[in-house]
Amino acid sequence: MNWKWIFAGVNKGHLSEYFEGVGIKTVSTVDAELKSSNQHEIGTTVPMRKFLGTDKARFEVKYIWLSDEQETISDVGWATHYNTREGKPRSAEYRLYYPSNSVTEIMSAEDTLFLAIRPDKTILFIVVPKDSTIQNQLLWLFGLEQQPGKSFIVQDFGEDRDSKLDFVSRFILDEIGIEFEDPDANSLDAIIERFGLVFPKTADFSALARLTLPEIDAKDGADAALLAWLNHEEAMFRRLEKKIVSGRISEGFIDGDSVDVDGFIKYSLGVQNRRKSRMGHSFENQLRAVFDAFELRYDRQVVTENGKKPDFIFPGEKEYFDSSFNVEYLSMLAAKSSCKDRWPQILPEAERISQKHLVTLEPGISVPQTTMMQTANVQLIVPSDIQSSYTSEQQSWLWSVEDFLNILYQRQST
Repeated sequence: MNWKWIFAGVNKGHLSEYFEGVGIKTVSTVDAELKSSNQHEIGTTVPMRKFLGTDKARFEVKYIWLSDEQETISDVGWATHYNTREGKPRSAEYRLYYPSNSVTEIMSAEDTLFLAIRPDKTILFIVVPKDSTIQNQLLWLFGLEQQPGKSFIVQDFGEDRDSKLDFVSRFILDEIGIEFEDPDANSLDAIIERFGLVFPKTADFSALARLTLPEIDAKDGADAALLAWLNHEEAMFRRLEKKIVSGRISEGFIDGDSVDVDGFIKYSLGVQNRRKSRMGHSFENQLRAVFDAFELRYDRQVVTENGKKPDFIFPGEKEYFDSSFNVEYLSMLAAKSSCKDRWPQILPEAERISQKHLVTLEPGISVPQTTMMQTANVQLIVPSDIQSSYTSEQQSWLWSVEDFLNILYQRQST
């Protein structure tokens, strides 16, 4: 089976196109223990049987281990759901029985398990560390506010729980190996046809995203505008990428009389690296458009102490290096579409400015990470629509993009 799925469901662009439901629980010591012959068993609840059924059934399963620091580990296998008390007078007791594999060997008590059921009745068996960023992101993606316990919490993606997927959600889907199929593909084709089969400069792509969303104005809401531009640009890029990459793959990877495996791997890595690099540049470009809309003064990539280059210095390079300019009116901003554990890299940037500002698109950064940011005097900025992925305590400390703009406006108006 190809585990990079694309479905053409009725609710295109919505979560229900990719999942029927999901169950989440904390892995117990009993769950993590091996049974006979390297087999595992995990008890299921009544709500889970809506998706798994009550008849004995064998499912195809993709096992995935995700963490904030390590590379993704995955394995393909099976699992059997059955009633351990079938034919007995006692009440039914259902378990999911599955073999040991590279993911379950890592799984331990207190990890978090997501059992995500697909429309074709295959299962994603996703294991993540407790209280990790990736756990928070999956909870947010699946619309689960309750923290996992020892029994399954179940989410059914019916009409009242079916959310439309934005580009941040799509990045989380990427993490678990699901390819998003844009429902607006035809209209996107009309926009990007001018580029043929060549990737344009990111700045040109960013400008086109804004131009083709004339109804969006940063002054009507900077946070919403930023996400709308980024969402549209990402959709345009993925559509163009699909056309270009499909064409290259159809040509094949042949070296003489042999299959060019090294050439294929090199090309694949190039595709992945372009995605990551382009998103970072896109993020900066759309932030610039927001700052320009509010007529704020700034310079980009100013070379400060020890050759460090913060993404943005406000009001600019001249003021930063003017020792007579009041340091209280200086600001620096680092922009990272995804923080992971790389945020400490900004600490040596712009040494003259003690408080660092960091804007990110990453949902649900773990509490330990944001606590370390606070201790290091780093103010995290997250667009308002993404802040719901953080705890209420974290949200009380987070800034929105508009919060940051207000501070800049005050400092530049003095």
